[in-house]
Amino acid sequence: MDLEARSLQPNVKVVLLAKLREYKSDLNNLKSEHKRLASANSNQAARDDLLESGMADAMSLHGVDDNISKSKKILTNMSRRMSRNKWIISSIIVVLVVAIALILYFKLSK
Repeated sequence: MDLEARSLQPNVKVVLLAKLREYKSDLNNLKSEHKRLASANSNQAARDDLLESGMADAMSLHGVDDNISKSKKILTNMSRRMSRNKWIISSIIVVLVVAIALILYFKLSK
């Protein structure tokens, strides 16, 4: 368009070149505004994505907390059972040792 306007008659050429400069400046302004809005939208989209992932992380953390508390209860119960089983086995061993000692005492005392 620029070349076509320069090749016209001088009185028309001046008007067309002025309009052409105005259109170019408008186009550049619109491009810069578009870039600014696109970057603002992409920033907003990135913020939304981060917020959504943060909310998902928070929800998964609540689930993890629940699982940890369940695991803690299970481990506490297992520890109690282990202690109880140790006491039971120890008492059985003591009873057997006492029984063996009594049997030996009565066998050897005759």
